[in-house]
Amino acid sequence: MTIDDARGPRILFCIPIFDDWTSAKLLLPGIAEVARAEGWAAEVLFIDDGSIEDWSETLSARPRGIIRLDVLELRRNLGHQRAIAVGLAHVYENRPCDVVVVMDGDGEDTPKSVPDLVARVPETGGRGIVFAKRARRSETIWFKAMYQSFKIFHRVFVGKRVEVGNFSAMSHAALERLMGVPETGNHYAAAVEKSRIPVLKVAIPRGRRLSGRGKMNFVSLVSHGLSAMSVWGEEIGVRLLIGSSLLVVGSLAGLGVIALSGFGEAGQFPPWALTVAGLLGVTALNGVLLSVMFSFLVLRGRNDQAFMPLRDYVHYVRRSVPVGE
Repeated sequence: MTIDDARGPRILFCIPIFDDWTSAKLLLPGIAEVARAEGWAAEVLFIDDGSIEDWSETLSARPRGIIRLDVLELRRNLGHQRAIAVGLAHVYENRPCDVVVVMDGDGEDTPKSVPDLVARVPETGGRGIVFAKRARRSETIWFKAMYQSFKIFHRVFVGKRVEVGNFSAMSHAALERLMGVPETGNHYAAAVEKSRIPVLKVAIPRGRRLSGRGKMNFVSLVSHGLSAMSVWGEEIGVRLLIGSSLLVVGSLAGLGVIALSGFGEAGQFPPWALTVAGLLGVTALNGVLLSVMFSFLVLRGRNDQAFMPLRDYVHYVRRSVPVGE
């Protein structure tokens, strides 16, 4: 990690916000306090994901301990994950720093936990990303149940556990590697894992919201889950292809058993055998169609022209506005 003798390492906080500026304001003193305690030259970049609220009515001052505070305004609402991708590309192109910290702005990612992440960055050789592994969640029982369902679904179809969110820290070298990962626009954490960038996970409890209520509802939770799984489209397609192929083989095997053992007197099939044979025939046909469809899904995924952060981010940025200067 590069150390500035005058002010310590330059740590840049990259935080997406959508109409949650009160929480963002309340988060800043915590960041400033940690930065002063650690001797960091801390900068904060809020990514305004097409907010309806006017952020300038809430943010007007920069706390002591934060050397620079900016709001990166996007032209439209892109969603949490793509906003992070755009923000990271902007940081890579325009904001030199030693470590980039990605965190949510509602307070559930706590500033006091950031030193635990930053301290582990050198363990990745400066080329990996340190993620917060959630040791405890603080949401409602309903949300926890839905989230656990998503994790089970993800494990079955992707074959990997869901253990981390956005809260993470990385060196500038790791950020450079991430800029060539197109899936970052769909889901940041999943894209990192798929790209095989080295990952280190640190158990950190989740905090509580600083203000208001979360905007994550059933629809947005499902959409977020599908975005995560879309990163693994090829892997899911292959698993489904194998499953549908086994379905075809099983159906044909069942038809073979009926053909060999279902003859009664005078060479007639019993009624039950005809019914079962019909069901197996339909199942085999559906299996063939599914196999073809999943094969094209895998091939299409390899040729799809995806969002590339470093190439495309400038189209979504409206302006970068300094605060408190």
